[in-house]
Amino acid sequence: MRGDFLDGSAPTVDGSTLAASTHDAPAPDGEVLFTSDEPFKPTGALHALRGNLAPDGSLVKLATDRRFQQGPARVFESEEACTDAVRAGLVQEGDVLVVRYEGPAGGPGMREMLSVTASVVGAGLGESVALVTDGRFSGATRGLMVGHVAPEAARGGPLALVRDGDLITIDIDAKRLTVELGDEELAERLAAWRPPALPAVGGVFARYRALVGSASEGAVLLPDLV
Repeated sequence: MRGDFLDGSAPTVDGSTLAASTHDAPAPDGEVLFTSDEPFKPTGALHALRGNLAPDGSLVKLATDRRFQQGPARVFESEEACTDAVRAGLVQEGDVLVVRYEGPAGGPGMREMLSVTASVVGAGLGESVALVTDGRFSGATRGLMVGHVAPEAARGGPLALVRDGDLITIDIDAKRLTVELGDEELAERLAAWRPPALPAVGGVFARYRALVGSASEGAVLLPDLV
């Protein structure tokens, strides 16, 4: 409020305004809570990236000093396949792991990629390998990991078109996530793409897969998808 980042006229649950409710609040102590003029850090750790690999956006919780990586894609169709490859020593320094078909519809449920990130760190590759996925991460994520890529691969997003060896660029400062392919090449690959046979699910999971929308719009159920 004091930094003029919020609308003071907004109502609160007790009927007063946000400005009135916070008027007498004590000033931040500078040790636990900080002012907007003197923040704990100049920026937060969350960054939204866009580009031809994530037209509708992707998210990074930056848990490393690396702000840029460019490297060859190593493509995996599931979290388990990627985890097994890392643990088998098949992933090299500088690789950009691509884990797809783990988004809201593909998972289904936008699975958490913690086993992959933990395996990368355990293999001593946490500061040299990056990960790009339409799945999600938790607060325990370490390294340069890009999640929530939208549109997801199961719905024909560009992540579905990536092949081993394609050059992927992650640029935090430029807020870009790209694959070094031209529009024509991407269009040709999309025309040839066919949805994979995803793991069979029934009951509520089948209903969720059929109705869920994009992660970029909250992964909510949308009846018009049927």
